[in-house]
Amino acid sequence: MTRDRAIAQTVAQFDNGAFLATLARRVAHATESEEAGQAAAQHAYLDQEMTPLFARMGFVTQVFANPAGVELPILVARRIEDPALPTVLMYGHGDVVRGNAARWAEGRDPWTLRVEGERWYGRGTADNKGQHSINLCALEQVLAARGGRLGFNLTWLIETGEEAGSPGLAAFCEAQRELLRADLFLASDGPRLAAARPTLFMGSRGAVNFELHLSLRERGYHSGNWGGLLSNPAIVLSHAIASMVDARGRILVPGLRPPAIPAPVAAALADLSVGGDVDDPAIDPEWGEPGLSPSEQVFGWNSLDVLTFGAGDPAKPVNAIPPQATAWCQLRFVVGTDWRRLEEHVRAHLAQAGFGAIRVTLGAQAGATRLSPDNPWVQWAAASVRATTGQAPALLPNLGGSLPNDIFADLLGLPTIWVPHSYPACAQHAPNEHLLAPVVREGLAIMAGLLWDLAEQGPALCAAQRQGTRATEPSSAVPAL
Repeated sequence: MTRDRAIAQTVAQFDNGAFLATLARRVAHATESEEAGQAAAQHAYLDQEMTPLFARMGFVTQVFANPAGVELPILVARRIEDPALPTVLMYGHGDVVRGNAARWAEGRDPWTLRVEGERWYGRGTADNKGQHSINLCALEQVLAARGGRLGFNLTWLIETGEEAGSPGLAAFCEAQRELLRADLFLASDGPRLAAARPTLFMGSRGAVNFELHLSLRERGYHSGNWGGLLSNPAIVLSHAIASMVDARGRILVPGLRPPAIPAPVAAALADLSVGGDVDDPAIDPEWGEPGLSPSEQVFGWNSLDVLTFGAGDPAKPVNAIPPQATAWCQLRFVVGTDWRRLEEHVRAHLAQAGFGAIRVTLGAQAGATRLSPDNPWVQWAAASVRATTGQAPALLPNLGGSLPNDIFADLLGLPTIWVPHSYPACAQHAPNEHLLAPVVREGLAIMAGLLWDLAEQGPALCAAQRQGTRATEPSSAVPAL
């Protein structure tokens, strides 16, 4: 069996409808991790969809209770062919965001996969059931094509709480370091840079949500009798925010700004174009840090945004000066940002600007990660994708959004490569979520090629990594192009 034949065998699962049928069955599991009482759906997805598949492929599978004490179980499946071979850790999440069925258009149902032209609608098609299903389909076909032997060891981790912030995942990985020990992390989530361009990203921007709250009095007072005499917390808070980020989106708090973009990262970003696909919004060219390209803004720099702002009751305004105002803000940040001291930086800035009465409260947090595009594993993966598709993939040092990648990159110490099978306008997390059929078909081919090439080139790359050296001739460790 050849590489080309293995790819063709995998793509045939798309052409004959087998992959579509499998994904339809998985979408039907309403695994909404943000909803109470969803434990049965999460367990059913692991027990009915994942465990039998892994068993069929010769994996030893175990479902673990979540160490955070929530009913969001974690599955680990292992297939060890030879301890001397490279070990790859792959990942997916079986949970989805809320279905929001009433908001789907054209009579679509989030739990019923519906094909309309090139779009496959259904909750989880893009995030993440469709993506890990592509990888599992390719794995099963490559395993068969290689006569039942992969040529590397493989561990799969499937969590069911990613959309709820991955509670317990870090603690689980910390406790199960030996079980999850590997040489490379390979997974799929998030969007491609554009639908027509294969993409690799090697990390993600971090995110910190934080609340700014200003309470000036216990109740509101009539704006006619007291206007001009009582300070308005909404006005004060809006000026406080304006002191942190200017009218064009430039961050003004020194501690929230990143270091300069490293040269290898800048070189990779110079090749990228953001936006321009159908349904993409028009980019505001004057927004953000001056002098940066759109790709540098979203992949190489930080952004500070206001997610929500409230004072009084916007739905029922009254003629009163509100007693308090609240804003939820979010910092998206790249590697090198002093994000763990965000609260300290914001408090000090507000106090110096005369807004010391504003309370700062931290919310959800996730660290930033990045693997340099010149890493040998990245060069290997890029060459593999090019050999399969005939075009060089976009290389993103990190995704603009956030994933629990810091757990795999920092806690487990792995080089991390993500191969997204979705696109920016997929309506991820929104009504009418969908996959694009051409991207699915190409994704199956890409993953079959990558898994085939892992057996061929993985041992040499792994040996170099274990010796702490980097390949001096990347072309010797990748497929001929």
